[in-house]
Amino acid sequence: MKKILIIAAAAMTAALATPALSSGDDVKCVNSTGQWMTEDAAKAKATELGYDVRRVKREDGCYELYAIDKKGARVEIYLNPSTGEVVKTKVKS
Repeated sequence: MKKILIIAAAAMTAALATPALSSGDDVKCVNSTGQWMTEDAAKAKATELGYDVRRVKREDGCYELYAIDKKGARVEIYLNPSTGEVVKTKVKS
């Protein structure tokens, strides 16, 4: 009985110590108006900033754009859906 309790306690400790795995990049956009600009407007905003946009999608409350930057690197750009503000840019390898 004592052996079972020790094993159970060890298993619970291991489970609590295991980090939670996240599917995203922990990017959250604050959209206080609830209104989204169009995908074309988001693409135009990124184009103004010098990106060659290849794909646009909605992810975690943001627009996520896949693009090529001025140096030719592949990037992910996260835009606030109501303001068009760049929340995060990530260079892809």
